[in-house]
Amino acid sequence: MLRREKGFTLIELLIVIAIIGILAAIAIPMYRAQTVKARLTEVTNAMSQCASAIGAYYSDNAAWPPTALATTAAIQNTLGVAIAIIPSGKYIQSVGIGAANGTITFQATNTGDASVDNNTITMTPTLTAQGAIVWSWTGGANFPSIYIPKK
Repeated sequence: MLRREKGFTLIELLIVIAIIGILAAIAIPMYRAQTVKARLTEVTNAMSQCASAIGAYYSDNAAWPPTALATTAAIQNTLGVAIAIIPSGKYIQSVGIGAANGTITFQATNTGDASVDNNTITMTPTLTAQGAIVWSWTGGANFPSIYIPKK
């Protein structure tokens, strides 16, 4: 009687290992990028709150805040927006709002990407002919464009 061997051949095992390797090579960088984007959500949400408050300030006063708001206390006192920076805010190292132009600048940290950490992301307002405020996002030097919000 012939005995049938059970198990996988070497070729079958190599094919499975190759498939797992290819999937890992694609999935790990994508996972890392999505993790950094998720961490930057805290930063972009805080910036959006500041943008709304600056829009309301501009609507009420027909001007941008006259002095630079370089601390969270100044932002909270002038605009009424509370921002948590390190240590309570995990990913926001510093914040600033430009004098007389409404430009919002945040510095990110602890995101897991060295090109993002200690780099700035900026929201700049532009007034349209109808008086609406349009915000544009930019990153600092070497800030990866994939992490800059679209709108």
